[in-house]
Amino acid sequence: MVNSLSVRTSDPSYPINLVGKTGQAVYISIHNPSQYICANCEQILPDWKQQQFLWVIVVLQQSKYPLVEMTGEIETEKEKLREKFIRFGCDVAFNLRDQGYTTDLIDPRTGYPLLSHPGLIPHDDTAVAKALLNYPVIKNKCCVLVHPQWGTAVYPSVLLSSAPPEVILSAIKSIAPLHGWMEVDN
Repeated sequence: MVNSLSVRTSDPSYPINLVGKTGQAVYISIHNPSQYICANCEQILPDWKQQQFLWVIVVLQQSKYPLVEMTGEIETEKEKLREKFIRFGCDVAFNLRDQGYTTDLIDPRTGYPLLSHPGLIPHDDTAVAKALLNYPVIKNKCCVLVHPQWGTAVYPSVLLSSAPPEVILSAIKSIAPLHGWMEVDN
C-alpha cells in the first residue's frame, strides 16, 4: 500500500500529492465552511468571534482496518491516526499562527479545539467531511464516514484557519515532509 497525500481546494489548481513511509494514504482538502460551522462557529470556537473569513481543512487518513466495529485493534489504530493528525495539525496550526492567522485543530476524539477555549457544543468532523465532500456516513455506535476508495477505513480530522488557501497550502507543503510525506507528480 502506498502512502499518498493530496490537497484540493475549491480551486482545483491547488492539488498536492505526497507519498509517505507508513503505507497509509492521506487526503487533504480546503473548503469554505459548511452551513453547520457558519451557524455554530461562536458555540464551537468562542474565541473566534471577530473572524470574518474561515477555511476548513479536512484531513482524511486511511486506516488499516474498517472503523465500523469497536475492537482493541481498531481502537489502537484510531488512537495512532489521532496522534498523527495532532502532530501534523499542531505543526500546521502553529506555522499559520506564527504568520498571524487564527488557526486551530479539532480533537477528533472529543470534538473540541486544542488551541482555543472549548465552546458549548463540540465539532463533528464526520458530519463536516460528509457535508463538504459529499461522502456517505454509516450511523453505528458512532458515525463512520465512507470514502469512495477506502470504504469505512477512513479517519477524518479537521483544522480551521483564517489563512487564505495559498498560505495554508504553503504551510502544508513545508510541513508534510517533516511527517514523512513527500511530494510526487500527479
